[in-house]
This record gives sequence, C-alpha cells and structure tokens, in this order.
Amino acid sequence: MTATHLMSTDVAAPAERAAVWRDWVWSHFGGLESDLYGDTLFDGHIAASHAGQVVFTKLEANRHRVLRSQRLARSSDTSYLKIVAPWQGSAAVEQHGRQAFVRPGGWAIYDTTGSYEIGNPERVEHLIVMLPREQLTERGLRLEPLMARHVGGASGISRVALEAMRSTWQELPSMSEASACGAGEMVMELVRLSLQELAGKASSATQMEALRDRIRDHIGQHLRDPGLSIEGMALALNCSKRHLHKAFSEEDDTLANHILRRRLQACMRDLKNPAMAGRTITDIAFSWGFNNGAHFSRAFREHTGMAPSEFRQAAWRQSGV
Repeated sequence: MTATHLMSTDVAAPAERAAVWRDWVWSHFGGLESDLYGDTLFDGHIAASHAGQVVFTKLEANRHRVLRSQRLARSSDTSYLKIVAPWQGSAAVEQHGRQAFVRPGGWAIYDTTGSYEIGNPERVEHLIVMLPREQLTERGLRLEPLMARHVGGASGISRVALEAMRSTWQELPSMSEASACGAGEMVMELVRLSLQELAGKASSATQMEALRDRIRDHIGQHLRDPGLSIEGMALALNCSKRHLHKAFSEEDDTLANHILRRRLQACMRDLKNPAMAGRTITDIAFSWGFNNGAHFSRAFREHTGMAPSEFRQAAWRQSGV
C-alpha cells in the first residue's frame, strides 16, 4: 500500500494558517512562493502520494496564487513537468509569456525548470501531478512550445490521460508499490502521447493558438508603453481587431483584461523587490504603462485585495526587509 502524506491548516490557529500554508507550499513543491490575494482568513489541505517517480497531490484551498521566479527555478535540484487538473474551481497557468485557463474536465502543463505563475482566483480542488522532466525530453519532444497550454480532457488521448491521472490518485491507497510504479509509468506515457499529439496538430485551432502566442509576445514587448492598444496591435500583427478578439474568445478573459493583469503582475513583482525600495509606487505603476494613479490603485486593490502600499509593506515584512 502506498503512503499518503497529509497536511491541513485545521491544526493551526486561524491567525497562523496563512504562514503555515506558505511554508507547506514552499517545502512540498520545492521552492514555490505564494500569496492569498490579500485575504486574512485562509484554510487549505494537501494530500500527496507517489506512484513510482510520479508525485500526485490533491490540493483543496481558498483562493491563492503561487509563483516560481527564475532565481528559484535555477536554484532547484529537481526537474518536473507539472500538471494541474481541477476538480472544482479554475486555474490560470502562465509561463513563457503564454497563459492557459483550465477548468474541471481539462488540464494544463508547465515546466518547473523555468519561471511560472499559477492563479487560483476562487476556492479550488485540484489534482496536481508532477512527472520527471527527463522521462519526456528523452523522447525528443520540444517542451517549450507545449508549456502553459490547455491540453484538453474533453476527448481523445488527453481525456484518457486525465481519467488515468484521476483514477490512479483515487486508487493509490489500495495499490502495492509495484502496481503504483506501473500506474505511474502508464500516466507518463499517456501524457507523452497527449503532448506529442498537441505538438503535431496542424489545424485551425493550433493556428489560432499561434496567433494568441503572437499577441502575447507583442503585449510583452510593449507592456510598458501606455499607448498599447487593440488598434495598434491589429496594425502591427496585420490582422483585424475582430480577429484579435476572436483569438481570445475561447479563454475566460479579454484582451484588455489580459493586458491589465500582466501590468498589475509586473507592478507586484517590482513592489516586492527590495531593490526597488527607492522608487515610488506611482513611478513603478507609470513605468508599466499606467497613466492614472487612481485607476491603478483601484485595479490593484481589485486584483490583490490590498492597496499598493499595503501590499508593498506586507511583502517586505514577509521577506524580512
């Protein structure tokens, strides 16, 4: 029978649960920062088990975000491909300038050897699966173009992979060590086949995904420009505004919200950075394309649950600055 490791904030006093959660997330996932959208009340539960080399984690928690910086990724001695497959709630997976939204019935994948951010904007129940990265790269797959993509789960091999991940997790307590190891190898093969199929598709769907990549790249290159607009983007990418909006129509987002969120995330990184202590909040906001302080403050509070000054002070206290 395979062992399951359980963690619950129920054992901690309410005022201590946020700090306890951050410590657990940091240690269990090998160096992962987290924040709670400014919430003061929190509860979360983690259960984890192994199927050979594959690590399965069931996570239940209030809304929260996790972040792995490039520095943390470089300093880690483990290399995994990581899958998030929601049972309840949603996740926004951001890596390599791409962002994939995933809800129950789907899954998305990302690479722990690079920086990434996962947003969980509501209470969630997720299955998180970690697969040894070298097991997939040795088959010749180019991973970078496949990361932060909505792999699927509604049909085909990606659905078989999703059902195998879920059923393996649910049955692990009844498996012998040898059976669990075999189940883990099966999951890795199904994920490999799903990624191989994703890499080989040449359809209108992947052409639209390619346009989304071009849009995201353009936004990333011009994020600091306050004049960044849908009209200018359409002109630069040689397509219509309608086509730009259509490219984002399958995601739980709009282009305007995508730009706003990326600017806010950039401001959050700078506000956390002690090296930016000499810069005012307004200066940081304007450096990332905002041109109205009141609008920035409102948007920042809606995104994080805190005023920019409160967020900065809380981040510095947490880091000991």
